[in-house]
Amino acid sequence: MRVQPLASQPGVGAGVQAAPAHEDLAPPPEIDRARILRRVAVLVLIALVAFAVIDLVPGLASLRSRFVHANGWWLAAGAALKVLSGVAYVIAFRAIFCRRMRWGVSMQIGFSELGANAVLPVGGAGGLALGAWALRRGGMDTQRIARRSVAFFFLTSVPNVLGVIILGVGLAAGLFAGGVSVALALVPAVIAAGAVVLTIAGGRWAAAAERRLDAASKPRASAVLRALADGVEEALVMLREADPLLIIGLIGYLVFDVLVIWASFHALGYVPALAILWIGYLIGELGGLIPVPGGVGGIELGLVGAFVLYGVPVGAATAAVLGYRALALIVPAVTGLGAFALLRKTLAGEARAIAGCGPGEMVEVIGRGEVSVS
Repeated sequence: MRVQPLASQPGVGAGVQAAPAHEDLAPPPEIDRARILRRVAVLVLIALVAFAVIDLVPGLASLRSRFVHANGWWLAAGAALKVLSGVAYVIAFRAIFCRRMRWGVSMQIGFSELGANAVLPVGGAGGLALGAWALRRGGMDTQRIARRSVAFFFLTSVPNVLGVIILGVGLAAGLFAGGVSVALALVPAVIAAGAVVLTIAGGRWAAAAERRLDAASKPRASAVLRALADGVEEALVMLREADPLLIIGLIGYLVFDVLVIWASFHALGYVPALAILWIGYLIGELGGLIPVPGGVGGIELGLVGAFVLYGVPVGAATAAVLGYRALALIVPAVTGLGAFALLRKTLAGEARAIAGCGPGEMVEVIGRGEVSVS
């Protein structure tokens, strides 16, 4: 028995697409349990060492006091805000990659990705296998997945970069409370603006280099450069189109995550000026580029260092960052585990529906929408 998509969506092209082959309907990639267990063990070991240091080192009495007297309601609010950040991630992912997928399935895939990213290294790349699986299942070719992935990373970075520019200029001009030097305000803004220019220029350079490599018969390197060039171009086109769902997803993904650390500061007894909170977060998160499980160590050092640089007491910054990072790892891991279990259940239901349908009947297939059984 085979399933065949209905006529294409308006604006995509008319006619009936080819029926998916058996491998197109394969289950999602299996999680390497041994690898996941190793990553979790590393995270648990790091957490135990951190708690032991806080509990045993005499000079950390103020830090222990902050955790003992932490406000549980604010921590619960932080957990809820982390879930909302995940919802915004799903909205952005769906707007960039696959609009015809059902919202429920989009949530299952998106939260499964975030769960994988919580325990796998390299800022956001750990869960991409699930997204790529869903897109290939929907008939998207590898090159398009590659360039949309480039566009996704570019677009999700745009609010961060714009935030640094706006906050830096605002702090330097005295529009935001913070009391930092002009250099501390403007240097990050200039670097962020330069990063935008370099990214756009890099896309154009990649396009020119791809043409030269293609002519020299180097297809693999040519494909990488083509994906980079086309991905940056597609991202710029999407920004010019200003799709409301995409904008909501991109902004919400960042804003809700910043509010998680804001809630953590509240829970642990010290709240810096909002502009300092934002710019410290945006700069400190660059530590997540260090390839360690869940960014553990790199992000913490980056965030604490950035906050201290902008005048937050080291004890308050350390406590708030540790509270934030606990939420940032535990909430996606728990929700991701539940989302992946639901995804497997959805796939089992899909298989039963296909097996029970007669010729001409319709069934919902992940990545393809409603299809006709033939």
